This record gives sequence, structure tokens and C-alpha cells, in this order.
Amino acid sequence: MTTDASLAGAPTGRSWGDPAFAGIVRACGLVVLLLIGGIIAVMLAGGRQAFSTFGWGFLSSSAWNPVLDHYGALTAVFGTVVTAAIGLVVAVPLAFGVAFCLTEMAPAWLSGPLGIAVELLAAVPSIIFGMWGFFVIVPVMAHDIQPPLIHTLGHVRLLHPFFSGAPFGTGLLTAGLILAVMVTPFIAAVMRDVFNSMPPVLKESAYGLGSTRWDVMRQVVLPWSRTAVIGGIMLGLGRALGETMAVTFVIGNTNRISASLFSPGNTIASLIALEFPESPAGSLKLSALLALGFILMVISFVTLACSRLLLRAGRTARH
Repeated sequence: MTTDASLAGAPTGRSWGDPAFAGIVRACGLVVLLLIGGIIAVMLAGGRQAFSTFGWGFLSSSAWNPVLDHYGALTAVFGTVVTAAIGLVVAVPLAFGVAFCLTEMAPAWLSGPLGIAVELLAAVPSIIFGMWGFFVIVPVMAHDIQPPLIHTLGHVRLLHPFFSGAPFGTGLLTAGLILAVMVTPFIAAVMRDVFNSMPPVLKESAYGLGSTRWDVMRQVVLPWSRTAVIGGIMLGLGRALGETMAVTFVIGNTNRISASLFSPGNTIASLIALEFPESPAGSLKLSALLALGFILMVISFVTLACSRLLLRAGRTARH
């Protein structure tokens, strides 16, 4: 009788627990959506004054003049996109090399400590990267890297606009390199975990057919882990787009647009960090900064949407 009673009560407990768990999970997902929606709503409401004052000209104007209360977002958007692009161009091959070395080439006694070092690099605060970049990378760029590039590539007709200017050390290229160092650990950690999670039989079959390590990585591992790899790259891109203090130290903080990678510039995050303390409540300047924050959210959303479309196109092509 006791056994029958316990068996009869079991479904009741499960039927109560499953809906409760499902409700908690749905509530957690709803909280995330509400947080994102609230942030976007605050940015949009705060930037309404700037959008109504300047209209679409706010997006196309490169002006930033607090004296005349004339503001534009183009310079900050340009700096944000260029520095993030430079960071990804450098970080993705570097992260792939680190992940490939840890999973396929490094012996066990080295892969463990090296993996821990990569994870520790990801935990370094951004302001430390900024100070390191200002005191170490900027002098190296000014004395050892920018002058040779100016004297060589700067005299090539097609490359002259990108490698011209004075070798101050700060600028878009320096900021992009700092971002590359910062996002490499995130991308490399994701790639390493994905490569390690691949079923060993797939790689062993390829090796059994005579494939080299590079052949296995290019033709087996990367196609199998494409979705997660792109997700890791998007994670690094999100970090690069929103980075503040490290970029502020080395980008030069000048509201101007130039084709030269050595010219100083600004990003949305660094401009907000520098100008926000000097923006009175209710001022047009504060509204312009909040509008920049909304634009940064839109850029991040568009980037994520493009990655999803690429992944969907990849799945469709495979099927």
C-alpha cells in the first residue's frame, strides 16, 4: 500500500515541478528582454532632443562643438567602426592560431598553463590595457613602427592616404591593436572549447585517410564548428565596439575624420566617457551623448543580425 501511494504521488510532484521550472525559465528570459528594451528606451528617450534638433543630419554631421551646441555622430561612428574592424582583422587570425596550438600542437604540459594564461589575459581590466598601451605601445608605434610605414607605404600612390601623417604614436591603428589584444582571449577561448568538444572520431578518420593537421582543421573542424566560431568572433566584436577606457588612452581623442590610420580620432564609448561629466542635465549635449549610446546599441544589433543571417545562409548551403 505504501508503494502504491508513493507511486501515485510521484506524477503529482512532477506535474507541479515542471510547470514551476518552466515558469522560472520563461521569467528569466523575459527579464533579459525587459532589460534590453529598457536600456534602448532610456537611450532613445534621452536622445530625442538631439534627434529632433538635428534630424538625420545628426548621423551625417562630423561636427562636435559644445560652444555652439552643434553635434554630430559621424566622427564617433567612424572611429568605432574602424578601430573595431582593425581589432578583428588582427585578433581573429591570432586567436585561431592560439586555439589551434592549444588543441592540436601543444603538448599536455604546455597546453594547460598556456590556456590558463589566455584566460587570465581576458580577466585583465581594460584600464590596465589602456595604461600599458599608452606607456609601452604608443612609444613603440611612434619610434619604431609608424616612421618606417610612412617612409615606405606612405609613398605608394594607392596606400598614401592610409599611411600618411605625423608619427605621434596614438591614433586609430594603435587603438585597433589594443582592441585586438583585448578581444583575442575571448575569441581564442571560445574556439578552443569548440575544437575540444568535437567528436574525436571525426578527426581520427581524417588522419586515417592521410590528412595533415591543417587539412583536418580546414576541412573537418572548421566546417563542423562554424556556428560557434562565428559566435565567438561576434562576442569579440561586441567587446571591441563598446570598449571605453583602453581606447580613450591611445586613440588621441580628436573629433575628426581622416583616411590615415595614424590620425587621432574618437569612438562613441570614449566620447561619452570624456564628455558625460561635463554635460548638464537636460542639456542638448547630454541628449547628443545619449543619442550616441542609442546608435551604438543599433550598431551592435545590426552586427548581431548580420551574423545570424550569415549562419542561416551557411546552414542552408550545407543542406
